[in-house]
Amino acid sequence: MPPAPAGAPVAVFAALADPTRWQLLDLLAEADRSASALSRAVPVSRSAVLKHLAVLERAELVGRHRSGREVRFSVRPERLAATARWIEATAAAWDTRLAALRELAEGRSAPGNAG
Repeated sequence: MPPAPAGAPVAVFAALADPTRWQLLDLLAEADRSASALSRAVPVSRSAVLKHLAVLERAELVGRHRSGREVRFSVRPERLAATARWIEATAAAWDTRLAALRELAEGRSAPGNAG
């Protein structure tokens, strides 16, 4: 399989393929939280939460920052917005292709057909 084109949100889709990561993103969308706070809110260990957060960080969906002695995590909405734009552009391209196919199937754009 050829590599994904630049800008394709493959890492985002892979990160979002896990329900626990979805749950963590939902919690972080409400407020910045520490890994400990997140682990109290989901049915997995703190160690597992940290592994999930690492995946989300690699996909640039969450970021971390210090708040006193605590490391807090937050959602990076710009990455989600970029992914949404990619989905919209892909959907528009497919809409165009499907409309052309429908016209061809209905004989409106058949080669040699005046239209």
